[in-house]
Parts: sequence; C-alpha cells; structure tokens
Amino acid sequence: MLEMLNVSYMYEDKTIALNNVSIDLKKGKKIGIIGSNGAGKSTLFMNFLGLLKPTKGKIFFDGKELKYDKKTLDNLRKNVGIVFQDPDKQIFFSNVYDDIAFALKNLKYNEEEIKQRVESSIRNTNIAHLRNKPVHFLSYGQKKNVSIAGTVVMDQKIIFFDEPNAGLDYPSKENVKNILNNLTERENKIIVISSHDMNFIYEICDYIYILNKGCILAEGETREIFLRKEILDEAALEEPFLIKIHKYFGKPICKSEKELFY
Repeated sequence: MLEMLNVSYMYEDKTIALNNVSIDLKKGKKIGIIGSNGAGKSTLFMNFLGLLKPTKGKIFFDGKELKYDKKTLDNLRKNVGIVFQDPDKQIFFSNVYDDIAFALKNLKYNEEEIKQRVESSIRNTNIAHLRNKPVHFLSYGQKKNVSIAGTVVMDQKIIFFDEPNAGLDYPSKENVKNILNNLTERENKIIVISSHDMNFIYEICDYIYILNKGCILAEGETREIFLRKEILDEAALEEPFLIKIHKYFGKPICKSEKELFY
C-alpha cells in the first residue's frame, strides 16, 4: 500500500539524510525502522507522510506515484497517520475526550459517529478511566496514551510510531505493547515503529529495516536480523536480551520473556 523506491533526501545545508532508500510496507504488519541517532529515521517518516518531498526517487501509495497536490495529500493522511514521540505535540484540548474527538470534529463528522469512534478508541487504548480528565493533570505516560488514542480514532490503515515507549515506566510500556498488538491483530492495521529500545523492537516487530547514515544497511525478518551481530555492530545497535540468552547460554530463541520463563 505504501512504498518508497530509491528515495534520497538532501536538506538545504546539503546534508544527505537519505541515500537511495527503498522500503515496502507490505513486508510486515509490525515493521521496525531502527538505527542510531542521525541514521535518517525521522526524515524517512516525514517523506512517507508527504511532509517532505524526496530529492530523488518516488513514494507510491495504493500503487500510484504520490503527487504533492492538496487532494492527494489529504487522501494520504486519511489513510496514514503518526504518533510523535512527544505527546504534547499532538494534544490540543484541555479535556481528554474533546482532544481525542478534535480531528473528527474538524473534519465535520456527525456527532453520533464521533461518539462511537471516540469510545472505540478509548477502549482500544485502555484509557476509559481518563475520559473526562483535564489534560494538565495527566502523567507523561497517560498523555502518551491519549496521543495514541487521538491517532487511532482516525481509523487509518497505516500508523507510524516514533519512540512509542520512550520515557515510560514498566506498566505504561506494557500497555503500549498491548495497544500495538491489538491494532494489528484486531484492527488489521500496519504499524511502523522507530525506537532505540532493541528489546521492545525485537518483541513487537515482525520485519526490520536497519538505517545507517541514510542508507538501508539490512532488512529482513526480526530474528534473522538480530542474529547478525556484525550488522548490529556496524549500525551501533545493541543485541536484544533474548538474543543474548540464546547465543551465549544456549537457550531456545524466544520472542518474549514470558515465552522464555513460562
């Protein structure tokens, strides 16, 4: 549905952020885009979302080359969304319910559909207890969940997540995992995740792209990629804990700690 073909992107200061990058989001349901700081992950996301236009190469949406006119971009954003790392970039109202409903009201949906979709989004993100809370009383983790709900309510086919578990405590991280799994398994969404937490990426994702200095260093199924230590070292990425347990203690390859210990 969404594909990047031989894309390069150069900033005005001549910095090459992406160099001949090709990514096909049909290769997985939960796709990880990983790399160290400066690898080009944020620039890649912005190109996929039509917020930046490639210097070279093409973006394809629904089999057609992406055009950058208002009608085409509006259609793209009806189907493709993003949850930013900083929830304050996505929260606009003082009340949780009104904030989640904001985009739908802005698009002139009728009140009954708004109510149904907001309630569904609240259930899917496990924040029913926050429905009527003022936003300024929320913790960082609660704000994160509200920002996710504000994107989920749009019912887009593909959702990008920038560092979804950054700065969260253990229960909040587990809640984010549950939300992401529900989006793919129950709601049939494709999610694309950027994170520096390799344990999180290993457990959640089924397909991985490694970005290094603006280039695709490697791609493949999650276990295959994380077993290639030479690639991880080149990209300055840590081996996940469960891969270390397998390689250095001879334990079976497990996808989660629960699978290993129970």
